[in-house]
This record gives sequence, structure tokens and C-alpha cells, in this order.
Amino acid sequence: MSPATTAPFRPLPFMARDIELQRRADGVLLLRSRVPLGTVQPHLPHLLSKHQQERPQSTWLAQRRGPEGQWQTLTYEDASRQVDAIAQALLLRAPPGRCVAVLSGNSLEHGVLELAAMKARAPCAPITPAYSLLTQDLGKLQPMIDLLQPAVVFAQNGRQFQRALTGLTLPADAVCVVVDEVPAGGKVQAWSDWLSTAPTPELARSLAAITPDTVAKYLFTSGSTGLPKAAIVTQRMLMTSLAMHQQALCEAPGSKPSVFLDWMPWSHVASGNIMFGLTLIEGGELWIDEGRPIPGQFTQTLRNLRDVSPTNYSSVPLGYTMLVEALEADSQLASAFFSRMRRLNYAGAKLPDSIFDRMQAVAVQTTGERIPFVSAFGSTETSAAVTITHWCAESAGVIGLPHCGVSIKLLPQPDERYEVRVKSEGITPGYLHQPEATAAAFDEDGFFRMGDALQFVDPQRPEEGLLFAGRVAEEFKLQSGTFVRVGALRVECIEAAKGLLSDVVLAGPDRAHLALLAWPNLAACRRHAGTPDATLQELASAPWLREHLRQAFRAHNLAVGGNSRRIQCLLLMAEPPDMGAGEITDKGYVNQRLVLSRRAAQVARLFDEPADPDVIQID
Repeated sequence: MSPATTAPFRPLPFMARDIELQRRADGVLLLRSRVPLGTVQPHLPHLLSKHQQERPQSTWLAQRRGPEGQWQTLTYEDASRQVDAIAQALLLRAPPGRCVAVLSGNSLEHGVLELAAMKARAPCAPITPAYSLLTQDLGKLQPMIDLLQPAVVFAQNGRQFQRALTGLTLPADAVCVVVDEVPAGGKVQAWSDWLSTAPTPELARSLAAITPDTVAKYLFTSGSTGLPKAAIVTQRMLMTSLAMHQQALCEAPGSKPSVFLDWMPWSHVASGNIMFGLTLIEGGELWIDEGRPIPGQFTQTLRNLRDVSPTNYSSVPLGYTMLVEALEADSQLASAFFSRMRRLNYAGAKLPDSIFDRMQAVAVQTTGERIPFVSAFGSTETSAAVTITHWCAESAGVIGLPHCGVSIKLLPQPDERYEVRVKSEGITPGYLHQPEATAAAFDEDGFFRMGDALQFVDPQRPEEGLLFAGRVAEEFKLQSGTFVRVGALRVECIEAAKGLLSDVVLAGPDRAHLALLAWPNLAACRRHAGTPDATLQELASAPWLREHLRQAFRAHNLAVGGNSRRIQCLLLMAEPPDMGAGEITDKGYVNQRLVLSRRAAQVARLFDEPADPDVIQID
């Protein structure tokens, strides 16, 4: 056995596994942790005040700024002062309960604004910048604004967000606040002017009036089945979820506060709630990474990792695919990356086993230890994860066991899987102004319907954890009536391509066979072929890549046997997924259903007779 599978794990004092499994007469399982949930903090502004007193000069947030891209830091003391000024400015313009809509991405000012809005009891609604910047119109953004009816709209840069700031129809009393390149006139005000606002006793009264049911945020769902819905996030939800995570991933006594380097957007639950919140729970540091796991932008992440050695790192599977290639090629980068790493985190999709193994191999080569990989399972509506891997998993894919305070209902399916529903203090009370959608989201026992399927790693030993087994809404039947488990098969297909595909979408509902729309992994293909300037269009027709994939999927088909996993043909995409249209999120997750709908013409080519010459036939 290789050192990557036998070396010891870097020690972490994870919470013990102690679960209770009840079996109902109807076959339904109820799963929960016996460990009681510990202390739940009142709210995030309370934590900022605490750290401002205990560690005023310690860094809270950091971000590269200026033409040279030097790091600018914001201490807990400076942040507290800015939060008070902005909160008072909000109280002058946004009565408690009126929303603050954030159009731009992660930034120092965005972080200050989120806490200031909470202090002023003005729910903050971070919206992915794609809806402002990457669409031909404001067709998705305007309904969000209509739903929120914000009193304040925030943008980091007035020039960059000019189309949204001038093109949106806002409430008559709404104002816009902009940090950089502030446009003149209209309802636009300068962030610098807001920072000069002097706090009044009204601010202290507002802070004292925060209750567990005070709405902290609105987070939008992905919109995979229509326009995005605004999930209500209360202080109770947010702080309960943070207490769950802190308890499951407890640090060793005397450990220094965590240091995070994070690129994932605050408009999503994992980073916006948990990474942002855990930093404040611990009094740690959050360094904003403006890189992305896409060609041309990942170099920024690598530059940042040379400056910042995080104690905890989170990414998506594609991000780890790009990262491990860089770590394997640069021992100095690997030394910096692993020097004080406590754990690695991934969520949202299964990490391919090959990437898990390669990351551990580099970790062992660099440090002599494996690094625990933590995965979890949750949704926008659950404030963050409802399960988490709070032990050293030997392979990828395990999503853990229920957090303290979470009850999981598992409804048996015709195969070995279970439909999953959840209940906890971290679950949303519903969707803003959508009572019918809210009612449909919960079952007769008050459990939230996740819309996903899970299965046990070992049904005889439930303490070994759960596996994600597919999104129920994405699954379909072939003409034969055979079910296709899209989530698991998608990962198998990416693995089969041996790193040369970045993602795939499965096509085949009511068809005789399965087919793929597939995107080449631009960086890996360029490196494989020795063509550093190759484009997606060129790769989509490259004979070497077409033959590589033909042989790879022939081997896949021989290995899997059954029709529900065999790939008959595939078509390489020359255009990347359209983030502005919602085909892909800014975390890199491809929306299978939306892609199939928007690219119906390309899907049809997969099943043309006679066969389309651009379609790669496997068998």
C-alpha cells in the first residue's frame, strides 16, 4: 500500500460519532446525533464587538487592492468602527426590516455592510454579480429586486455596475451606495460619506432589539426550476448552524484562530454563512481570494497561496483538480500550502477519487501526514450543512452524519437509496413572499424536503456515514424504464475522461441510450497536447481529444455493463456554460436541467439519424 493510504492523518479533535437510528413500521428511518448542541451565540454583531475588545489589532478581513495588488487588511477594531458608522447610516435610510441588496462580490466593504445591516436589523441580500454583469439584460435581476423591495442597493464599483444601477427599476425611496468610481447625481451616494456618519443612541437600541427571529439575510436559490426564490435566514438559523460546525470541527485546546483563504462567493450559503461566520466565531482571519478555478484566473489563487498559508481551505472539485496539478509541479507551493493546514473542505459535488488520492499523496510527500478532508451536505434553505464528516474519512464522497440538533428523515426508495428530509433550528421558516412554495417545501411532520437521495456507506454500520446518491429532480428514465442516477454517473464520466473533461451533462430522458454534452478541461488539454493557446473551439474538433475520449468511454462502458451507465456518444461543447443565464453558478456547479433546456438543439444532435459527424460515437 502507498504512503498516501497508510500515513497517519494530521490529528484533529473531531466530535465523537454517537448516533441514534430509529426504524419506523413504514420503513422510514429517523437519524440524529445523541450529542447535545452546545452554546449558541446571540448574533454576529455580538461577536465582532467581542473580538474588537479582545484582539483589536488582529486582522479580520484582507483583500488585494491598488495597481500593485498589495494586501489591504481590516482589523477588528477598524471593522467595528466602520460597522457602527454604516449601521447608523442604514438606520437613517432603511427602517428595520427593509432590505439591503448587494450586487457585487466579496470585498472588505461588503463584509462591513453585512454586519452593519444586521446591526440595523436590515436583512442583507447578496446577489451573484453574474446577474448584473454577464447577462444580455436584467431579466433575472429585476424580479429579485421586485421581490426584495430594497431600501438600499450596494455596488463596489459604479462604472462596473453602471448598467444595473441605471437600468433597474428600484423602489421610489431606495438609494444606491457605491465605493469606487461613484457616478454623479441621481440616487447614488458615496460609501466614504456613509463612513463619516456618527453613531447615535438609536444604534444601541437597534442592537438590543435583535432577537433569534430577526431576519439576518435573504439568500437566493439557484433558480434551477424557475426564477430564484429568496430563502429567509434568521439569526437563530445562522447562529445555530455556526454552533453546529464549531462543535463538529472542534480545534485542539490552545489552537490559534483559523486563517481562511476563500474564493467562494458570499451569495452562496457555504461561504457567505459558514466561512464568513466561523471567522467571527473564532476571531480568525479571512483573506479574500479573487481568483477562480477557471483558466486565466486560477493563477491569482496560486499567487495568494504563496502569500497566505491557510489553516483551513475550501473549494469545489474542479478547484481541487487545478490545485493538485499546481502542487505536484511546485514543491515550494506545496510546502506553503500544507505548512499549517488543519483540514480541507469540499461540498456541492463529489470529489473524484483520483483527486482525493493525489492531494493526499502530495500532503504525505510534503509533511509525512495525510490531511483530513471534510465534506458536508446541505442547501440554501438549511443555512449551511445538515450533515458533516467529523472524522478522518479514508476516501472521497462521504457526506458525514447529522450535525448536533439535526433530525434526518430517510424515506426508502426502490433501490438502496433514501429520499432525505431534515428538521433543525437551522432550517429556513420559508421563502420571502411565496407562501405556496413555503408550504410545498415541508412535509406533514415539518421536515424540509431536500429533493435529494442518500445512502449508507454500510447499512449494517450507520456510524460509517452517508453518501450523496443524486438529486431526485435530475434523475430520469430511459425508454426501457431504467432509472439513470445522474449525480453518480456524472462523476464516473469525469473520472473516465482522466482529467480532460471539466464537466458533463447527461442526456437521454425517454431515449434508448445515454449521451453527453461535455466541456474540455482547457488547462489540462492544453498541457496534454502541448498547445498552450488552444481554444475550446479548437479542442472541440481536435482529433487527438476525440480519439482519447472514444477510447476512455469504451473502457468505461466495458467496466459498468448496464444500460443505465453506458455512454453511447458525446458532443464536445465549444462554448462554456453561460453563468449569466444560470447554466453554471459562480462556484462552478453546472445546472443539468437548465443546460438541457437551453441547449436543446445540441441535445437533439446527439440522437440524430444518421449520426451527426461532430458527435463522438463510442460503440
